[in-house]
Amino acid sequence: MNAIKMPIRRLIFALAISLACGAAPARAEYPWMRLPPTPTLPKAERSGLAPINGIRIWYATFGHGEPVILLHGGLANANYWGLQVRALEPRYEVIVMDSRGHGRSSRDAAPFGYDLMASDVIGLMDYLHLRKAAIVGWSDGAIVGLDLAIHHPERLTRLFAFAANSDPSGVKDVNKSPVFTAFIARASHEYGELSPTPTQYQAFLAQIEKMWASQPHFSAAQLRGIKTPTWIVDADHDEAIKRENTDYMAATIPGAGELILPEVSHFAFIQDPAMFNAALLHFLAGR
Repeated sequence: MNAIKMPIRRLIFALAISLACGAAPARAEYPWMRLPPTPTLPKAERSGLAPINGIRIWYATFGHGEPVILLHGGLANANYWGLQVRALEPRYEVIVMDSRGHGRSSRDAAPFGYDLMASDVIGLMDYLHLRKAAIVGWSDGAIVGLDLAIHHPERLTRLFAFAANSDPSGVKDVNKSPVFTAFIARASHEYGELSPTPTQYQAFLAQIEKMWASQPHFSAAQLRGIKTPTWIVDADHDEAIKRENTDYMAATIPGAGELILPEVSHFAFIQDPAMFNAALLHFLAGR
């Protein structure tokens, strides 16, 4: 029996990680209601723009060891992984990338879709001569990770999927969340600073929202077919993902672990990076 799936043990595990990382924040601070500043990335060993699928994907690499690719969420950029890169680079080769149309990467007229973004990841892996890698995804990045596990399992070693949904019905109305509203406003500013098309944020946002409304649609058979060692991870105060969809994915993917991080939200990796990183390092170290 998978111990992580058992609710009591799952809670104990999450609390143990929190305690190991130091005292929990005072409840009065409501960490899940804060959107901390976007981190910065450390100095990269290599970075650039890779020609992939008719566009240019920005990437950066850090450290040495088994490769781990970090995939950011929709509207964001690779800078959001700055605190995770610092935690991982002493042990792993860490690769970050800006998804097509996000951050420093360009886009073309092709509609945004998770299959297409997954093919961009494979393209970058080929460009960097990576046969296999662990995937760590947040939100849209986690959905891309699931897409890779379904369609390109031979390229994955492990999958840490944080705040994913398997179907549009698994998403909450984020317009009701002041934290998510603040994130969208910040994303507009960051897009203007980083994008090769800095004045086109509203068109970009409309395309991403169209994708969110219509994708993904992972069937139960597709989820049951995932063989990659996987953790389905979310936060107890996620303002974007319905808990029942998280539970469903973890129960359907064979052997998957389920981890619910306490007192954080869709932005857990910057709200409590010590807890998030401890869980991530534990997962990557293997069972």
